[in-house]
Amino acid sequence: MVAHSRMTVGFDIGGTNARAAVVDRDGAIVDSLSTRTPHDAEGLTQMIVEMVGELRAQHDIGAVGVAVAGFLDPACEVVRFAPHLAWRDDQPVRRDLEAALGLPVRLEHDANSAAWGEYRYGAGRDLDTWVFFAVGTGIGATLMHRGEIYRGAFGTAPEFGHITVVPGGRACSCGKQGCLERYASGTSLVDCAIDIATKGSFKDSGVYRAVVEKRASGHDIMAAARDGDQLGLAALESFSTWLGRGLAIVADVLDPAQIVLGGGVSEDADLFLLSAQRSMEANIVGAGYRPLPEILCAELGSRAGMIGVADLARELL
Repeated sequence: MVAHSRMTVGFDIGGTNARAAVVDRDGAIVDSLSTRTPHDAEGLTQMIVEMVGELRAQHDIGAVGVAVAGFLDPACEVVRFAPHLAWRDDQPVRRDLEAALGLPVRLEHDANSAAWGEYRYGAGRDLDTWVFFAVGTGIGATLMHRGEIYRGAFGTAPEFGHITVVPGGRACSCGKQGCLERYASGTSLVDCAIDIATKGSFKDSGVYRAVVEKRASGHDIMAAARDGDQLGLAALESFSTWLGRGLAIVADVLDPAQIVLGGGVSEDADLFLLSAQRSMEANIVGAGYRPLPEILCAELGSRAGMIGVADLARELL
C-alpha cells in the first residue's frame, strides 16, 4: 500500500462538541465520530487518543490533523490561546499528541483548515488570491495566495472579526468593544433584534417576546426572517449592512479577487447576500472606480475544517 492511499483523520474541536472524520485522498469522509468536548487539557488529549483508536480499528490511519479555534505559533506546533478550550500558554499540543498517538500530527487554525478544505475540494479550487470569510458564532478569516496560507509574522493573521467598527460598542468575548463580529455574526443577529425590539417596534412579531426576554437564538431570528417575520427581517437587514461593511474592509486591506463566504450562517446566504454585496459596494474605497471581489458561497459546509486539516495532515505521510 502506498503512503498517499492511507486515510487521515481530521478533528474539529469546538467548545461544546468535538468531531473527527476519516478522510480519503479525494477529500471524501468515509467515517466519523462525535463527542462532548472535555474542559481540561488532559481530557482533550485522552479524547483524541480514544477517538483515533476507535477509528484505527476500522481504517488504515496514517496521520491526524487537529483544527483549533485559537492562536497558534507560525509553525503550528503550540497553542498560545484557545478561548473555548483548555489549551493555552504555549502548550506544545502537537508534540504531546504525537507522543500519545504514535502518529504524525498536524495542528492548524480552524478557519485556515476550512479554507484549505475549500481550496482543495470546494469553492476555492482554481482560485489565486482570495479570502475565506467564515461567519458563524463569530467571524474567522483566511488569506489564500497561490495555494499558500498567509499567517502573518506571529501566526494570527487575519483577525477581521475583531476589528473595532463601533468604538465603545457591544462587548466582545475577546475583551474589546465594538468588534465586527458583534455586529455581523450569527450571535449578533440576536443583538440586532434586541436593539430593534427595545425601541418598541414590531410587537406583533412572532419572535418579539422571545427576543425581549432574551430567549431567542440566531437560528430563531434567521428562521423568522425566512418566514417573512418583520422583526426577523429588520434584524437581518442590520446584520447584512454590517457584513457588507466587513467585506469592504477585507477588500480595502487585501484586494482579493474572490471572497468565499463560509461558516454556519452562510447556509442562509440567499436571504442576505445581495444586501451585503450592496453594502460592500457602498462602503469600499473607490466605489464605482475599481473592480469588486466576487462573493462566492462555500461548498463543504460544516465539514470543511475536518476535510481541510485531514488533507494538511496527509502532507506528513
